Parts: sequence; structure tokens; C-alpha cells
Amino acid sequence: QQEMKIGKILIVDLDVHQGNGTAQIFQQDPGVFTFSIHGSSNYPFKKETSDLDIALKKGTSDEEYLKVLKDVFPELLKEVKPEFIFYLCGVDVLATDKLGTLSLSPAGCKERDEYVLKKCRDMGIPVQCSMGGGYSKEIKVIVEAHANTFRLAQELYF
Repeated sequence: QQEMKIGKILIVDLDVHQGNGTAQIFQQDPGVFTFSIHGSSNYPFKKETSDLDIALKKGTSDEEYLKVLKDVFPELLKEVKPEFIFYLCGVDVLATDKLGTLSLSPAGCKERDEYVLKKCRDMGIPVQCSMGGGYSKEIKVIVEAHANTFRLAQELYF
């Protein structure tokens, strides 16, 4: 961060599990803002404190999830004013996931990613996407959901 002369960094963790690792690592770092939307009853059961944590109830659907994201994310970008975003786009938010407690459809997961990536693009904020999660019985579902993210990135940025 110092070497590249990057100001504020925003970590957007939309995996079904709370971003406890990044929350703990950056708790005392004012140059990094950690944001996590996750299932309230998912591991880790003892949560760390992110700069902004939003815990969703078991079975949260596309509509509920996307409403929360669309209500919070634009304001967060205005307040934090990040110069770079790390985006963990976990697909364990899918209803088919064996370990997750949320109930997004593949279309809802894709809409989530499109929303985040468009906001970043429209505000001129560089974003790095990391795959995360995915424990559906059908591996094809996991692969397709991850591929959707990178197809969207390719469409929006290239």
C-alpha cells in the first residue's frame, strides 16, 4: 500500500462466511476498511469485528440480499472513498451450497457481482476479484457461478 502510494483500500467480502481473517488482520489499520455481508449462523461462530458487518438470517433470498447490498454499497463507497477494492465474490451464498445458510440463485449471485463491478467501474476504482467458497454437490454449479463473475468482469472492463 505504501510502496504503491495507494490511499484507502476497501475489502468487500461477500462470501457466506464472515471475513474474520481480514477483519482481525486490519482491525488496527486505518488504511484498510473491511466490509462483510455474511450468514449470521455460519462459521465462524465467534465473529471478529469488521469495520462494517452485515449478518443475514438463514435462507436470505436474492431479493433480500440484493436490497441490503444496494442500500449499503453506494453509501459505503462515498464514505470510504477507496482507491482500490479487493472483492471476495464467494459462491457459497447459493441455495445449493452444503455449508452455506443463504439462498441465492445463480442469477442472484450474478446480479450481485454485476452490481459491485459496475459500481467500481463507474466510480473509476480498480477492483481485484477473488473466488471464494462453493460447496454445492454439483461442481458444475460452482464452476458456472465463478465463471459468471469473470465473464462479467471481461464484459465490463475489456
